[in-house]
Amino acid sequence: MSGRLTLRRPSHLRSRRQAGRLRLAALGTALVTVLVPSLAACGGDAATSGGDATLKWTSSYFPTHWDPVVGGSGAQFRELALVYASLTRTDESGKAVPDLAESWEYNDKGDRITFHLRPDLKFSDGEPLDATAVKAAVERAKEQQDSALFGDLTSIESVEADGLDAIVNLGQVDYQIPQLLGQRVLQIASPKAAESPKELDRAPVGAGPFIVTQLIPGTKAVLKKNPDYWDAENIHIDNVELTSAPDASTVVSGLRTGVYNFADIEPSQADAAKKAGLDVFVQPGFNASNISLNVNKAPFDDSRVVDAVRHAVNRQEFVDKMTFGYGEVTNQPFPESYVAYDPDSRDAYPYDPAKSKRLLADAGHRAGDIKLDLVIPAEDPQAEIVQSQLAKVGITVNIKIDKNWATPFFAKDLTFSLYGTTGRDSAAQTLTAHFGPDGPLNLSSPYEPAGFDAAIAKVRQTPLEAAEYPKVLQAATRAGLKSEALVFTYSSPNLIAKSRSISDLPGNPAHIDWTGVTVTGSN
Repeated sequence: MSGRLTLRRPSHLRSRRQAGRLRLAALGTALVTVLVPSLAACGGDAATSGGDATLKWTSSYFPTHWDPVVGGSGAQFRELALVYASLTRTDESGKAVPDLAESWEYNDKGDRITFHLRPDLKFSDGEPLDATAVKAAVERAKEQQDSALFGDLTSIESVEADGLDAIVNLGQVDYQIPQLLGQRVLQIASPKAAESPKELDRAPVGAGPFIVTQLIPGTKAVLKKNPDYWDAENIHIDNVELTSAPDASTVVSGLRTGVYNFADIEPSQADAAKKAGLDVFVQPGFNASNISLNVNKAPFDDSRVVDAVRHAVNRQEFVDKMTFGYGEVTNQPFPESYVAYDPDSRDAYPYDPAKSKRLLADAGHRAGDIKLDLVIPAEDPQAEIVQSQLAKVGITVNIKIDKNWATPFFAKDLTFSLYGTTGRDSAAQTLTAHFGPDGPLNLSSPYEPAGFDAAIAKVRQTPLEAAEYPKVLQAATRAGLKSEALVFTYSSPNLIAKSRSISDLPGNPAHIDWTGVTVTGSN
C-alpha cells in the first residue's frame, strides 16, 4: 500500500518564489477590495468596520489547487480545511475523533467499516452531504487522473451508500481507516461541484467552517463563516482573508503593523516575532527530513558504504542550522513524542566519522574514491551540510540541481537525493510510504527491509484502541528502520506567529483547528 507525501520546500526557496509574487499579490488585494469592500479591512484592528472578527492569514503554503483531491495531500490541506470538512479529525493526542461522521464501527473481521454521518449535513451549494457524497468523494480520489490521494486509498475496495451510513469495504483487515480518512486525506467536496474538477479548483464548494466568496488563484482568497457548518456555534471567526506569504523577512513586520494577524513562519523569524510582541505557537508536526539512497545502484549496493554514510551524519548540525533549535535530532520519520517513535531504535547509528572511514576502507574505498551527485530540485542548505559532512570521511559530493527532479526521483532513477515530508495521520501510511516496496518515498523500490511487510500487516490488524497497539506500531517502525534506503536527519514542528488578538489554538499535531478560537480587540 503506497502513500503520497509532499516535499517540503526549503525556507529560503519558498521566500524567493514568494517574493516574485508580491506585485501580483498587491494587484489581487486591490481587486478583492473593489469586489468585496466589506471584507477588505487591513488596518490595526482584528475586526472589520462592521465589528466582525476577521482572521488575516498569510501562508507560505497558499493552495496551488483548491480541489482537495489534487491539492490535499501535503501542507496545503491546512488551508483547504477552511472550506472542506472530513469524516474524522485528529485531537491533541493525534487520535481520530468525529467530524462529519459522528461515529463508526468495524465488522467482526475488521475488513468493513461503517461511518454514521451526522444528520442534516449539507454543502455550501445546498447539496446534501450524505453517504452518497462520501462514496463519490472516495471514488473520485481513487479514479481522478490527477488525484494525489489514490495511493492512500488502496485498502478500500468499494463504498456502499445507505442514507447516512457510508459502508467502506476493505481489501484487507485495516484498522487504520478512521485515522487515515481525516482532514489530510479525504476532504469532501460537493459532488455536484466536483462534476467539473477544473471548476471546483476555481470555485471550491465544501461543508467546512467557511465559504469562499472571492478567489484569486495563487494570491488571495476571501471567505466568510459557513452558517450551515455542523459545528458553527463553536466557530467564532466571521471572515478570513488568506493571502500568499511575501518574502519571509517581511512577514513579521506585516504582523506587527496589522496587515496580517496570523502567519506560518520560518524558524529564522521566530525570535524577531517574539521581540515584536507576537505570540509564537509551536505546533507539533510530522515533518521529517532524510537522505535518500538507492541500494540498487553503486556504491550503495554495498551495505558497508550505507553504514559509512549513516555514521558520517551529524544530525545536531541539521537541527542547529535548519531549525534554529526548534527541531530535534531523529533517525526516524516521527518526532520523539509521537506514539510511532521507537525508543529502541534511538541513536542506532551514532555520529562516528572514524568508524565511517573504517567501513569505507573495509569496502575497498580510499579517500576520494567515491564521488556522488546529490540531485535536488532547488538550492537547499541541507545539501551543503551533507556535502561537508561526507567530505570529512572522504566521500566527494557534487550538488546537482534538476528542476525536473520529481520525475527521476519517483521513477527511482536517482542514486542519491534529499527528501522532506509532512507525514500522515496514519502512522502505518507514513511507514509504508517510506519503507514499503512500492512506497513513493522509497528510492530503492522494490527493495524493502526484511520483516517489514509482516510488521506493517500486524499494525493494520491491530485495533487502534488495543492496549498492545503502541508496541505493535513501534515494532513496525523498528522493522522499517532496517532499511538501507533512508537516513533520517531531523524533525521539526510548524511555527506560527499570531497577534495577541487571536486566542490560543488547539495543539492538534499538524492540523490547525479553528474550533473555539476567537479574534478580538486590536493587534
